[in-house]
Amino acid sequence: MVLAVPDERRRRTLLWIAADSADAELAMARSDTAAMAAVVECRSPVDAVAHADSFLADGSPAVAVLASDCPGRWSLADAVLLSRRWPLTPVVSVAASLADGRRRSGPSLPGVEEVSWSDWPGRLSWWLAELDRGRPGPLGMPTTARRDERLLESAARVATVGRELAGLRISVAAQRATDLEPLCDLIAAAGQKVVRRVSGRPAVEQDADLLIWDVGDCDATQLSWLRMLSANQPDLGIVLLESFPRAETAALARAACAAAVLSRPLSLEALVGTMLRLEPVSFGLGEPGLQS
Repeated sequence: MVLAVPDERRRRTLLWIAADSADAELAMARSDTAAMAAVVECRSPVDAVAHADSFLADGSPAVAVLASDCPGRWSLADAVLLSRRWPLTPVVSVAASLADGRRRSGPSLPGVEEVSWSDWPGRLSWWLAELDRGRPGPLGMPTTARRDERLLESAARVATVGRELAGLRISVAAQRATDLEPLCDLIAAAGQKVVRRVSGRPAVEQDADLLIWDVGDCDATQLSWLRMLSANQPDLGIVLLESFPRAETAALARAACAAAVLSRPLSLEALVGTMLRLEPVSFGLGEPGLQS
């Protein structure tokens, strides 16, 4: 299954601010971003604001990203500088593995959503889909909103859209039986149907459009099984879940034809956004009838 994005999303401009462009994980996140929107890259917020008129003559960016390769890379002053220049543009922090521990302990910049590098493409896909429907989405909420308010708003919207849209046939596998039911519940919350669930490795033959596989640790054995799955059913979309995805294992998984590698615990936005990237037609992107 090939990742696809409607043409209307490519017209959106996203500001990507990265002091160090050599980080492999952030480079993968940026590459996925470029498949969904026009990306303007700067080395600092000061640089972005100073040269804004030259690359953003048509208005504000859809999202401004502070790419964080390590804890403390950006300060509140950096976020405030961007917000003052583009008051209606949400500012998001995308964190590499070195910054992931700090991200999981709570937001370091007030009002700035923090996202892991592996979940970023899926969450951005959902946010852009909401914009395509004429809605501001979770990023349009006030920066003073608490995190639980944002989660509840997002979950309610995902459930509403999921009931309106044609569903995918989804197969689920998890290394641990205790992880299987919560994962199926999350898929149900997205308005989709699970046609098969397996504790352990997924079967080679899959009567599904999409396989979501909680691999535990993505080691050589799992990668070998992944290659067998993709070779046997090249049209099957395969999404892997790991606790702490790294660039090395994610690159190997993608080389073995995994469509995406997401982190655990899995967010509803990342899940649905990844589905949108895999099957945008089945989710009715761009259809006026889905606007509300």
